Amino acid sequence: MSAAKKPSTTEMKFETMSGIPLKGHYTPQDLEDRGWKYEEQLGDPGQYPYTRGPHNTMYRGKLWTMRMFAGFGTPEDTNNRFKFLLDQGQTGLTTAFDMPTLMGYDPDHEHSLGEVGREGVSVATIDDMARLFADIPLDKVSTSMTINAPAPILLALYIAIAEQQGVSPDKLHGTLQNDMLKEFIAQKEWISPLRAHMRITRDMLVYCTKNMPKWNTISISGYHIREAGATAVQELAFTLADGIGYVQAGVDAGLDIDDFAPRLSFFFDVHNDFYEEVAKFRAARRIWARTMRERFGAKNPRSWLLRTHAQTAGVSLMAPQPLNNVVRTTMQALAAVMGGTQSLHTNSYDETYALPTEAAASLALRTQQVIAEETNVSAVADPWAGSYFMETLTDQTEEEAMIYIDKIDKMGGIVKAVEEGYPQREIARSAYDYQRQVDNKERNIVGINKYVTDEKVDIPTLKIDLTPEKGQIEKIKKLREERDSELAEKHLEIIRAACKDESINIMPPLIAAMKDRVTLGEVCDVFREVFGVHTDPAYL
Repeated sequence: MSAAKKPSTTEMKFETMSGIPLKGHYTPQDLEDRGWKYEEQLGDPGQYPYTRGPHNTMYRGKLWTMRMFAGFGTPEDTNNRFKFLLDQGQTGLTTAFDMPTLMGYDPDHEHSLGEVGREGVSVATIDDMARLFADIPLDKVSTSMTINAPAPILLALYIAIAEQQGVSPDKLHGTLQNDMLKEFIAQKEWISPLRAHMRITRDMLVYCTKNMPKWNTISISGYHIREAGATAVQELAFTLADGIGYVQAGVDAGLDIDDFAPRLSFFFDVHNDFYEEVAKFRAARRIWARTMRERFGAKNPRSWLLRTHAQTAGVSLMAPQPLNNVVRTTMQALAAVMGGTQSLHTNSYDETYALPTEAAASLALRTQQVIAEETNVSAVADPWAGSYFMETLTDQTEEEAMIYIDKIDKMGGIVKAVEEGYPQREIARSAYDYQRQVDNKERNIVGINKYVTDEKVDIPTLKIDLTPEKGQIEKIKKLREERDSELAEKHLEIIRAACKDESINIMPPLIAAMKDRVTLGEVCDVFREVFGVHTDPAYL
């Protein structure tokens, strides 16, 4: 039997990772066929619909924030890493918390053992938070905290230690991830059922709108949706649908949309399909601008802006031939910059093995700095404007995303869609299809299914033993012995009452409790008691 004929270049099928077909070349006819109009589809940078970017000068006026994700071990360990990265030229902090903190358990809880300080920093008390940000002026630095289910507690702790520094809440600037919709869609770090978390998110949105004008209350996160296996189109669609859900919650709570929409921010993944990633950012801004102005009637142009952080794709990092990850991260970072991100984290090449070493984290930061300082890509805002190909791909990406968004609207909104498991099923199918393509060598990954070698690369990795865990357990036990126990219980009773009464905003009682050394786990136990514990149903 003769060997199968290898397809010629003209016979091969080219498409984006989302399945959008790619032609060999594009001409003015492609835009004419779409009825493309410059003013409606594009405009200038800093002008509606913001396809070309949220600011007219873009990176000429201010480079993107280089915000490296960091957190491990004790608060002191992470404080030292923060200072190291700031010394290396980082311009913003992003805090990674360990699994017990993310799930709402104190370090001495039975569910925490073996996990304290392993995947992030352990923070459960005001003392922990004070040690985490020791000698870092909170009125001078922008801080992002990657926390969701216990987000109101971490924000309360941050407010409390800021006041210890003499910084009032209205002076704080930063971002809280606080995106529970994507937790139920993709990341699965929850405490109680979705609607209970949405109520808590609403309370935080109301509190911050009235008291923290510089704070981004929700970072609507597509990153984890993409890491779970979504395509770029699905990531775009489900993320913006989540954003629509949060805006509706704010409006339903009686807030004026122009009072809170400007403080919403986004967080996207950046994967390997260079052109598609650039188009995704451009389409995202346009969809959001139109949604805010036309659907919700926002009048303030700042409410129309989609401002976003981006992170290179963790799921694209491979353990074999780990130095290839440096190349992947570089190309992804360049795509994010070309797409117009406002903030960027670049992954370290060693993260398939462990949390990054200082050397690996420094190289990841240097990747951004080389792009910013040596390539001149910051000189021109959206150089893709008018490209027959990029404008066609941006339009197609928008159209495909709107199909999902319209379907979610017809289902009754994103909360209902998530409760019925719709986004979860769509992502699971995409993840399966992608892995099947890799296994069948229909999609190439260098070092995995192509150009595979037996060469072993020995790289240094960060080692974390049980010392941080033992220390954190000792500290929290000592805190409980030294504090006013009756006062702590009184605070918990006030929080319990607030949880039961939707007319009470939960944030003021939380802030008061954290100042008096109530612990994160104690508050989350109240959430579990009042709201119940969520168990993921079998959707698939």
